[in-house]
Amino acid sequence: MTNYFPVLKNDDNEMPIPEIWRDTFEKIVEALRDGGFRLGGEVVGVRPVSQIDLDAIAKNIANYGCCLVSLPKETWDTSVCLWVDGYWDVLVDLYTKEEGASDLVLAVRVYEEGSLFSFDIQSVYVP
Repeated sequence: MTNYFPVLKNDDNEMPIPEIWRDTFEKIVEALRDGGFRLGGEVVGVRPVSQIDLDAIAKNIANYGCCLVSLPKETWDTSVCLWVDGYWDVLVDLYTKEEGASDLVLAVRVYEEGSLFSFDIQSVYVP
């Protein structure tokens, strides 16, 4: 049975990634994994990412030296979000072909826009 994680605005504690967001994060990682590095308009709800930021993300992944893979279900056991003054800071743990669980994270800010959410990709990096 899958646990349901609602979207909460808790600024005191990190929370699991809400289920409603997971599909979007999976699509973002698929775009990154496939080397698409365009991400703006390709995934519904994802804000456009500047070419400078996309180049930095691509460089960080290349410098890491491993190939991203699709997010396994274990990702959700360790990935977290935290409400921070108007948005959620989200860190999604990434997996690679060579290592499985890697040191790389996808950093995204999620904004509430009425009954919808928008995803603002910040970076992929090693914290």
